[in-house]
Amino acid sequence: MTAPLTRGETRASRTSAVAALTAAELSSIVDLVVWVDEVEGARVAHAASHLGTVRLRPGGIHEVLSGTDPIGSEDPMAFLPYAAEIEAEGPRTSMANAYPYAAERILSLFGDPTRSPDLAVVHTPRHFFPDEGGHVGEHGSLDVVQSRAPLVLAGAGVRRLGYVERHAALVDVGPTLAAQSGVPPEDLRDAAGEPLDGRVLDAYLDVDVRPRAVVGILWDGAHCGDLLHLAESGELPAVARLVERGAALRGGAVAQFPSVTLTNHTSILTGVGPGRHGVLGNVFYDRETGERVVPNDETTWHRSAEWLRPGLRTVFEMVADHVVFQGFPRTACIDEAIDRGSDFSTMKVIRESGSSDGAGGLNDRLPPAEQSPFLAEPAFLDDAYFRWGVRVDDLGLAQVHELFSDPARMPRFTWWANVVTDAGHHGGGPRSAMARDSLRQSDARLGVFLDHLAALGVIDDVAILLTADHGFEGSDPAVTGSWRPALESLGVPFRDEGPGFVYFL
Repeated sequence: MTAPLTRGETRASRTSAVAALTAAELSSIVDLVVWVDEVEGARVAHAASHLGTVRLRPGGIHEVLSGTDPIGSEDPMAFLPYAAEIEAEGPRTSMANAYPYAAERILSLFGDPTRSPDLAVVHTPRHFFPDEGGHVGEHGSLDVVQSRAPLVLAGAGVRRLGYVERHAALVDVGPTLAAQSGVPPEDLRDAAGEPLDGRVLDAYLDVDVRPRAVVGILWDGAHCGDLLHLAESGELPAVARLVERGAALRGGAVAQFPSVTLTNHTSILTGVGPGRHGVLGNVFYDRETGERVVPNDETTWHRSAEWLRPGLRTVFEMVADHVVFQGFPRTACIDEAIDRGSDFSTMKVIRESGSSDGAGGLNDRLPPAEQSPFLAEPAFLDDAYFRWGVRVDDLGLAQVHELFSDPARMPRFTWWANVVTDAGHHGGGPRSAMARDSLRQSDARLGVFLDHLAALGVIDDVAILLTADHGFEGSDPAVTGSWRPALESLGVPFRDEGPGFVYFL
């Protein structure tokens, strides 16, 4: 392994790369280039585009260094109501976009000593890059639409507020679920006693009511605006049932950056950002080990918790510290990679099987997609990811039913991740027929679960939180290209993971 670059060498390489990446001819695919540098002894976030360069400090403080500030807004409620998002859809510059909590989220991404990149490139919303892993529907950006996940709280111990014009952060979800499950405020900390990055969303909770069971549900990649729109129009009746029994935030929950799957699953279930938990993306590089880490792959998904940094505590571990084991699971984790500390876990079943195929080893246990009672359009099964998502989510519902078969043996906390919504939005883009089919499917499964709780007579004793890990925007097939030639022209050794995480070697 070669010797690491000095700070001066890294800065020189980064300066050259920023200049190359922000050239006007790349502006259709490069939205922003972001990094962190030390300024007067403090870590400070920076962002640049072909328009100019800005220093960003927490609290929305901007110091323009050259040209025009490329961050037009940090408003987390931008493009609301939903009609405004639809109207604004299409090519737009960063000046016409919004980047909530830009400094805070950039600083977190660059907080890991060996895994953080030297700079990160943010794709424009319309960049279409299938040759490098892109899709029709995209996420990962710092921008508000790709970062906006839905957030609905309902049931026991939740105030009935209906639709509210507010927002939260995805790092708030874990502490809120832990608090609802009985974890006292003083124990919402990591193993070293440090406070979590997230906070309990107590404005929506009735502290005088303690749920018998808490269920967190994640619809991977579910588009916040469309989900709430379809619920209000009667097309997602189960989500509407939740809203009637609780609160739905119009501004949803802001994802950590990058707004990708494993980063935000981990942020939700630890209550801290990527700079602390160490799962920086679906793919990243670790300088200390020389390893390219790809946790978001079916062969490694079941191992994702191995990459958590020491000193973290998952929600499962927090809850287990305060619930006596009585012969049935205190906590359960369905179809979720970050399962450390759970008593029952789908990923634990995979690990114990010894299969080298990882999640692919589940295939012989998955029900046939063609026979799913929730599938509306069989033609979507031509998409392999969508087909797999239907099968995984049907099995997930079966596992949840088994866990909730006896009202006296319900887990105190259950986390239930669903996949097909991500497949539908990647395959067709937001508001597409495929995306909406995936939302209706997931709503139907949720409805079956709610009916099951009602039949058991416990629906008023259970708290339910529905969220996602990121939002989505549609790419434009006409907006193609790669920034790799610009990096290669520098003559500096580098890795571009993602693509978008640039490491100088």
